[in-house]
Amino acid sequence: MTNKSSCLVSAIFSVLLVQLLFSPSSSLQPLAFDDSSVYETFLQCLESYLSPHDQISNLVFTSTNSSYTSVLQAYKRNARFNSDLKPLIIVTPTSIPHVQYAVLCTRRIGYRLRIRSGGHDFEGLSYVSDSPFFLIDMSNLRSIEVNIETNSAWVQSGAILGEVYYAIWEKSKVHGFPAGVCPTVAVGGHFSGGGYGNMMRKFGLSVDHIVDAQIVDANGDLLDRKSMGEGLFWAIRGGGGASFGIVISYKIELVEVPETVTVFQVESNPDEGLADFVYRWQVVAPTTSNDLFMRLHFSHPVSIQALYLGKADDVVSLLSKDFPELGLKRQDCTEMSWIESVLWYASLNYRSSPKVLLDRKVVRSPNDTNSAKRKSDFVVNPVSREGLGDILKRVAGQLQFSMAFSPHGGEMSEIPASSSPFPHRAGNLYKIEYVGNWNEAGEKAERAVMTQLRRMYSFMAPLVSKNPRRAYLNYRDLDIGKMSHGKGYRSYEEGKVYGMKYFHGNFDRLVKVKTEVDPANFFRDEQSIPTLPMKL
Repeated sequence: MTNKSSCLVSAIFSVLLVQLLFSPSSSLQPLAFDDSSVYETFLQCLESYLSPHDQISNLVFTSTNSSYTSVLQAYKRNARFNSDLKPLIIVTPTSIPHVQYAVLCTRRIGYRLRIRSGGHDFEGLSYVSDSPFFLIDMSNLRSIEVNIETNSAWVQSGAILGEVYYAIWEKSKVHGFPAGVCPTVAVGGHFSGGGYGNMMRKFGLSVDHIVDAQIVDANGDLLDRKSMGEGLFWAIRGGGGASFGIVISYKIELVEVPETVTVFQVESNPDEGLADFVYRWQVVAPTTSNDLFMRLHFSHPVSIQALYLGKADDVVSLLSKDFPELGLKRQDCTEMSWIESVLWYASLNYRSSPKVLLDRKVVRSPNDTNSAKRKSDFVVNPVSREGLGDILKRVAGQLQFSMAFSPHGGEMSEIPASSSPFPHRAGNLYKIEYVGNWNEAGEKAERAVMTQLRRMYSFMAPLVSKNPRRAYLNYRDLDIGKMSHGKGYRSYEEGKVYGMKYFHGNFDRLVKVKTEVDPANFFRDEQSIPTLPMKL
C-alpha cells in the first residue's frame, strides 16, 4: 500500500471512529448512567479542568439543587414548553474556559447539548429537547466593550440588545447599531440568525456589521476569525451559530445615527378602502427613502409604525409625495434621540432613563407565562388588491393572531445574497411575520391559535415566494421540516427540506462548513445544519 493510500485509509478510519463514538445513534452513546451518576461523572470531569478558585456549586445545577428551577425559568420565554423534558444539568459559565470545559465534558459523557443566550427561540430549541440533554446558559457572559475611536464594540453572546444599545449610548449620542426592537433578545441567537431591525433599510442586518467573532468548537478550542477561517466565520453570521459551536462574542461595527430621529404610529381609516391602503403601502415602503422604515401591522385596525432617521418636517414632506394616502401630519410625529426611539419601539416611556434597558425583566415578550408561535414568509411580487382584501377578512376580529409586514429595499437590496447565509436580499419586497400569542394554559387554547396560524399560512401560499417557499431562521418554525431523532439528526435530505427555505442557495455551503468543523455532529438539534453523508 502506498503512503497516500495509507493516509486515506487512516483518515477514513478516524472519521468513522469519531462517528461511532459520538453519534447519537450509536449504541455506545449516551453512556448507561442514571441521573445521579451522570451528574457525578460530569462533576469529576469538570473539576479536573477547573481551578481551585472556581466555585462549582455556582456553575452547575441539577434538579436536586434548590436554585435549579429559578435558573431554568430565568430565560425560558415561552410557556408552550413548560412541561417539556428538562435538562439533566444546567451549566452557567462565568468565563470562556468554563464553556470550553463544559463542551469537553459533555462530549466525553455523550449527551446532547443545548445553548441558550436569551431564550427567545420560538420553538424552544435553545432549552428543550426530546431526549436527555445538558444546557449551557450563556447569560453570565454579557460583557460589552465599546470603542468609539474605532467605531466598534466586542459584545458577548449573553448580552441583551438593550444592554448593547445602552452601552453604545453611554459612549456616544450619534452612534447606534442595526438590530432588533425587543431589548431582552440576546445577542447570541439574534446575530447568528441574521438580526432584523428597524434600521435595516439604511444599514442592512446585524450580520452585515460583524467583523470578528470568538467561538468554542466541538473540540473545546477557542477560535477567532483568523483561526476559525472565513468559511466558519461566514456560517455563524446568519446560519445559526448553534449548529457549529458556541459563539462567545461578536465584534461589531457601529453606525452613525442623527441627533434627531422621528417616530410615528398611525392607523388606517376603517371607512376607507383598506385593501387600497395596504396595496399602496407595499409599493411605497420598499422603495421610499432608505432613512424610512414603515412596518405594517396587519390586524384590526391596520396600523403603521415607523422610524425615520431625520426630522419630522422632512418625513412629512417625503410621504406627502410618496404616500399621500397615509395622510401623515406633523402632529402625528414625535422627534427624539435614537436611544429614545429604542424605548418607544419597546413600548416603554421614551422620556424615562435609558437605564431601563438594563432591566432584563422590564420587557419580556413572550415570557414564561405567555405562549407564542411564529411563522414567516417573503413576498417577491405585490399582492393584488383582491388578495389583500381576502387577507383582511381573515384577520379581522382575531384577538390572538395577527400579521406584520416588514419592508425590504434600500441597503437590503444592495448586499449580495451570498455575503452571509441570510439569502433574502434583492427581489424581496417585504417579510411577513405570522404572530400567535395566548395566555390560556392547555392544549385546547394552543390548538385554537395554531389552527388559525396554519390555515392562514396555507391560504398565503399562492401569494408569497415559491420554489422554495422561504422563511426566516429567527422565526423558528418546526412546521416547515425537522430532523428525525432516529436518524441521529444528521440526515442531509431531511435538513434540506427546511434548510433551503431558510438559506436557499446558501444551504449547501453551510452543510460543507458543518461537515468540516463538526463531522461528528456534536452540535445538533431538530433544525440544525446536517453533515454530508460519508462516502467510502
